[in-house]
Amino acid sequence: MGDYEIVQEGDPRCAELEAAGYRVVAESWAVRLYDPDRDLLESAVRRATAGGLTVRELGPESASALHELETTNQPDYPDTPATRREVGDLAKVRELWSEHRVFGAFDGNRLVGATVIREHEGHGDTAFTSVLAPYRRRGVGQAVKAASILAFLDIGITRFSTGGAATNQASLQANRSLGYTLTERWRTYAP
Repeated sequence: MGDYEIVQEGDPRCAELEAAGYRVVAESWAVRLYDPDRDLLESAVRRATAGGLTVRELGPESASALHELETTNQPDYPDTPATRREVGDLAKVRELWSEHRVFGAFDGNRLVGATVIREHEGHGDTAFTSVLAPYRRRGVGQAVKAASILAFLDIGITRFSTGGAATNQASLQANRSLGYTLTERWRTYAP
């Protein structure tokens, strides 16, 4: 992390850092979802499938497709000290299945969107959601995230969380459309 300080907005340290000459170089957010609306989630999946996509859970046999999706999208990820996403090699992507579940959207045989989620301390925590550029702003991210939430509801998990970079307002809006509420904002300061 170097000389960066990541501080929740509203923390008195924000004023102290600013007085000491630190400047905000990035911002990020966290959202939470409690007791999701199943009909809303199912509707998000239906919209994607009505558009010709297949939305389903992926097994480790889909690691190559997920790696290709992530490698293609790597340049589009916001790269801040608080929101860094490093894809890694195929072996690293394959390791995701040891602790996570993966849900994807296919256009024919091509994986065009995916979300990766795990159970953490009794809630579903989304690590990342990724959609190919030509499919963005078409509900694909919402659909794969909705599918993941529905699967977790089926095993009794009703609380969810995720976060992202403030520069990625589309991601924040996609989460809000599924019922997530903004709970935290963070500032990254540099000297």
